[in-house]
Amino acid sequence: MTSQLFLRPAALALGLAAFVQAQPLLAAQPAGPAAARTASPQGSSFQRFMQGLWPLAQARGISRATFDAAFRGLAPDPAIIALTKKQSEFVAPIWTYLNNAVGGARIPRGRANIEANEAALAAIERRSGVPKEIVVSIWGMETGYGSFKGDKDVIRSLATLASARYRGDFFRDELLTALELLEKGLVERAELRGSWAGAMGHTQFMPSSYMKHAVPFSGEHADIWDTPLDALASTANYLKSFGWTTGLPWGMEVTLPERFGYGLNRGSFASFASAGVTRADGRPLPGSGEARLFFPAGHTGPAFLLTSNFDVIKSYNSSDAYALAVGHLADRLAGRPAIQGEWPVRAPRLGKPEIQELQRRLKSMGLYAGDGDGRIGSGTREAVRQYQQRAGLIPDGWPTPDLLTRLRGG
Repeated sequence: MTSQLFLRPAALALGLAAFVQAQPLLAAQPAGPAAARTASPQGSSFQRFMQGLWPLAQARGISRATFDAAFRGLAPDPAIIALTKKQSEFVAPIWTYLNNAVGGARIPRGRANIEANEAALAAIERRSGVPKEIVVSIWGMETGYGSFKGDKDVIRSLATLASARYRGDFFRDELLTALELLEKGLVERAELRGSWAGAMGHTQFMPSSYMKHAVPFSGEHADIWDTPLDALASTANYLKSFGWTTGLPWGMEVTLPERFGYGLNRGSFASFASAGVTRADGRPLPGSGEARLFFPAGHTGPAFLLTSNFDVIKSYNSSDAYALAVGHLADRLAGRPAIQGEWPVRAPRLGKPEIQELQRRLKSMGLYAGDGDGRIGSGTREAVRQYQQRAGLIPDGWPTPDLLTRLRGG
């Protein structure tokens, strides 16, 4: 493989990877009878979890030797649960997140990687139908183009999250899949390093994503850990598998006419063009395809038309902020302009307790079906939009303090 892809930036990846870097990697504690006698309640719970895991691993064809070698001397990492509450794409204001994600040296370094590997990236694009800028953008977002892929022990991270039942059985199943990777000889135990959540390699694949979607750029097995082109080919294949539509943009910033009828929330590009919606960069709207309006910070901030490919990006990370950052960084790598609308940075925002209250109130009205997690995701936005329509407000899907006050008044 070419070594040109290893353009190591001095700055580490932002978001989760950057946060994880600041966390100390705790040394594994010895296991065995002596440790069990002095174990804390957390340790005892972990041991019970491990005992219950073996039959499930055995049913997947994992040998006892592989199982024991994977967990030898392992104890839960007490720092990991705290990290589940620190995800920047859900916590930071979206304009701050975007500025950190797309600003600095990430654009020139991404362009340099594209230029240095033009032929290989063009081949990946032909195979998958996914633009090279999207694939390289994800690489930049996830690990700063390989500058920091995570230094956590993936088995330990997954076991910690699984034993705590974080996100139900998800991490238990990922842990079992990681053991399958070891059993099949696809990776060595010492190579299983990654994020606190168990994501691995240049583009941060979970074990199950590797098993289902990893493909080599060339050769027999995909080495997403040390061969960037394999990681990029695998990421393109992942997006293709989730339904990427070739030739359709992920979305675009738009300008709305002065008397725009906000009742038009989704439809064909032709219907938006007929309503006076134009692209912020002056280019024409696509001649075909469907889209929906998106106001990431309310109707006083930038407006976007999003396509189904935006949702494909969200299959990689379910955050609207993350998908918007990937799409926008890809645009910048392709030479398109920065976001032109002004962000309402001085407008009052709801804190997490207020968002949770808003979610509870919308749920009691039958408009919101999710959990009261205090995060503004697509479900919360849609519930807010429906309430705004019902109340005769501008249906931009953005929760504000005034909106919560209105909900409190019934």
